[in-house]
Amino acid sequence: MAEEKKTIKMPHNLILEGRRVLTVSGVNDIDSFDEQSVVLFTEMGELTVKGSNLHINKLNVDTGELNIDGDIHTMIYTDDDPKRRSFFEKLFK
Repeated sequence: MAEEKKTIKMPHNLILEGRRVLTVSGVNDIDSFDEQSVVLFTEMGELTVKGSNLHINKLNVDTGELNIDGDIHTMIYTDDDPKRRSFFEKLFK
């Protein structure tokens, strides 16, 4: 019999404290980062965090937890999954 590879999904949460400290859980990988943006892959899709003076304080690859500090302006999910559409996309299809 073929072995089935089971993947355990980590819980995905965002905790933003005063627009200065962001804790993200469920992080799979970091694509890129600099002082203006951090692009990472999470259990819920690609997440881009934009701001100024951004620094990654902590990354735990075992638990998938990431801690960013700086002036956080924007958090954007990029999701190409056709099954996961917004309310308006479903309404006006």
